[in-house]
Order: sequence, then C-alpha cells, then structure tokens
Amino acid sequence: FDGGYDVVISGIDTPEAVTVARQKRDQGRATWAISYDYAKACEGQGPACLGVPYFNWGPDFLRLAKAVQDKTWKQAFEWQAPAWKNINDHDTSPVGFMVGEGLSAENKAKLDAFVADLGSGKVNLFTGPLNYQDGKPFLKDGEKATDKQIWSLEQLLQGMEGQSSAK
Repeated sequence: FDGGYDVVISGIDTPEAVTVARQKRDQGRATWAISYDYAKACEGQGPACLGVPYFNWGPDFLRLAKAVQDKTWKQAFEWQAPAWKNINDHDTSPVGFMVGEGLSAENKAKLDAFVADLGSGKVNLFTGPLNYQDGKPFLKDGEKATDKQIWSLEQLLQGMEGQSSAK
C-alpha cells in the first residue's frame, strides 16, 4: 500500500494484508486486500477484504490415512483439482474461496463466471507463450504447463509484479 497500490493480494500465510488494508481504509484511503489461507481471514475486516483463498486438507488427509491403513499408499507428487461444482464443499474440495464484504455483487458474478470457465477448461491461465520475469521462455506458444511446472516455477512470470529472487 505504501508503494501506491490500492489492492494487495497476499501469498503469505497471514491475514496481515487485509488487516493493513482495513487500517488504511480507517485512515480514509480506498484500499482492499485478498488475504491468504485462512477461511475466516475476512471476518471483522469489513469492506477492506475482497475474499480469501484457503486450503482444505480434510479430504486428502482422510484419503491418505485410509491408503496408509490399507497399505496401498505410494509416494507421489499430487496436485488435487478443486471440486469445481462447489469449491467450498469441505467434503470434496481441497481448496476454496470465501468471498469478502468488499467484493461487489457485480464482481462476484464475474468471479463466479471465471471460476466456472476454469473448471470447464475454457480458460487455462498457464498456456504459452509465457516468459519468466527475466525474459527466459517458460512455455512455448500453445504449450500448457503441468501442475508440477506451475508448482515449481523458478521465478515469477512477465507481467507479475514482485521479487522473483532473494537478490
């Protein structure tokens, strides 16, 4: 916010971005934030909070515990897709998004349509051509990233603002 941004999206496992957005709003500034990883992060933050993506470990922990118990568990890289019909279904979806008070009904409708397009495959955010911030190619034209490639990005992509390395 001190750098002039009105909206901050946090990838840090803390509600600090939305807390600071609320503080700035209390000082008269139009600011918003998307918190990270705690489904209740918007509670008490008023219109400063647009929403919060969160992890729901329950379904996978239960599945893995049963596999261990049945002696069928095997080590593997897994990236479970959301339950696209209802990403906030705590029995089936490994992730969710709680809408905050600051997200208007119009923008919520746009978000819902976007999520539906992601779930149907109509939209794929990681389709090339895409380059890393330093210009090095990440994906060729038409190439789609695998889950493991996305998970293991070595730096941010062009168009993303933020620090890609510890330098």
